[in-house]
Amino acid sequence: MTERQDAAQPSAGTSERDEAIGTGLIRLRPRRIRVVCWISAAVLVVLFAGVATSLTGPTGNGYGTFQRGDQLAMIGLGVLFALGALLFTRPRVEADERGVRVRNVIGSYELPWEVVRGVRFDRGAPWAALELHDDDLLPVVALQAADKQLAVDGVRALRRLHQAHLATLAERASGR
Repeated sequence: MTERQDAAQPSAGTSERDEAIGTGLIRLRPRRIRVVCWISAAVLVVLFAGVATSLTGPTGNGYGTFQRGDQLAMIGLGVLFALGALLFTRPRVEADERGVRVRNVIGSYELPWEVVRGVRFDRGAPWAALELHDDDLLPVVALQAADKQLAVDGVRALRRLHQAHLATLAERASGR
């Protein structure tokens, strides 16, 4: 199953009723940024390793010479920068009938649907956001505009889960 189909489909193990109303577990990750970050990380390591191999002989003013430690430090910097680039592959969102779990580049949030007013993906916005009842907006970096249809399908799946939760609340309220 492709990532686009996986984004809109509940995960395996859910009942047919859950699939019909869209209340299964949904896991979404950005696609394009992951590819860019992995390629960038590899390029950074290769670039810094290339610079490290060129660090030989005397320094610019001739008072010192580059040592093996300088070369290893340069490779270490390349690895550190690559790891920094890979931080941008961290965003993820998981949702089910109980709530939504958002993991951004820095910070994670676990919210029940009761505190979510809606799922927004405004025109021109770089990523989706959860609108909370206290008028806060929580960015959902995992649903990026760069992913186009994958992000739209993900937002629709989150909205279906939210609507299913609202319908359940209304059903409970009318049953009392």
